[in-house]
Formats: sequence, structure tokens, C-alpha cells
Amino acid sequence: ALSRPMRRLAPPLSRQQRSGRGSAARGGNSLARGGNSRLAEPCRFVGSWGFGVRSMALSAHSTVLLEAKRRSGLSFADLGERLGQDEVWVASLLYGQATAAADQAEALLDALQLPQAERPALIAALSTYPVKGALDPVIPTDPLLYRFHEILQVYGLPLKDVIQEKFGDGIMSAIDFTLTVDKQEDPSGDRVVVTMNGKFLPYRKW
Repeated sequence: ALSRPMRRLAPPLSRQQRSGRGSAARGGNSLARGGNSRLAEPCRFVGSWGFGVRSMALSAHSTVLLEAKRRSGLSFADLGERLGQDEVWVASLLYGQATAAADQAEALLDALQLPQAERPALIAALSTYPVKGALDPVIPTDPLLYRFHEILQVYGLPLKDVIQEKFGDGIMSAIDFTLTVDKQEDPSGDRVVVTMNGKFLPYRKW
């Protein structure tokens, strides 16, 4: 008879790890109770993939804004209409990767119906130049995000060669840049259309 396959088990957590996990849970509950204290410390969203545990850090203000968006039932497109911006840019704002003007920050907080007591801290956070980059680890483990990494693994060098054949030796800007997502209906399954539009920047000679 065939033996049953052995099941791999994750090693037990140390006392320090168990204590940290409990503290994280208590911190999460304090966010739910409200008040300005929930803007004081950054939060970590933790999920497990395979046998390891990976985490993605989000700022406290992003946590508050995303939870308010969920409660409101508004889409990123809805918020984009109110702010006069594309939905992807609005999503990047909520995730702490873009900077809003003061009137845009006010309009966003109005749309999300956030309490007046929390608004000064949120407006300051939304209008501050952020430190860019939020993914941890560098190779994403989320299946949707990993597809983009896979696309670059497969098509990165061909894409670079075609771009430089058309434009010369240089790069596509990620500063003078737009990123849009559209839905293309198809009988065999709806398709995701991602458009990146960046200014070509040639390398200087000196």
C-alpha cells in the first residue's frame, strides 16, 4: 500500500512572535474604536502564501482611507470624478503613492465622510510628498501582481529592444507618465486593457 504523503508544517512561533502577533491584533482593534490614535502608527497587512508569511506595509492614513472607501461603497472611478483625476491616480493617492492638492484632499474626505477631528492629520498626510514604493517583498507574491513581474520576465528584453529601435537609447519616464485600466468585453471572457503612456527620455552624451 502507498504511504500517505507527509504534511509539511510551519515551525512553531516563538514567544516573541506570538507576543508581536497579539500586539498587532490589539492595534487593529484600536483602529476600529476610532479617534486620532489610529493615525499615529503604520499598520501591516499580513497574509500567508505557501509555507511562508509575507507582509505589505501600509501607512496608517492609507488604512483609514481604504476602510472609509469600503464603507462608502464608492469606486475609485466615483472618487476620480469628484477629484477630477483618473481612477488609477486616485487609487495611488489612497495607497500613499501620490500627492493631493489641499482642495482635492478636502473633496476626498467629504466623499468618504470622515470625521472632522481626523481631517487635519489626513489632509497633512495626503498633501505630503510620499516616499515612493510600497511592495514587500520585491518579487510580489500576490497572483495578480506577480503576473506583471512575469510579463517583464518574459517580454522585458523584447520590449526594451523594440522601444529603443523606435526611439533610440533611452527610457520611458515613470514621472511624465499615465497609467489607465480599461475593461474590454469579450464573449470568451472580459479582457483587462492596461495602457502605460510615458515620455521618452534619451540618455545624454557629454
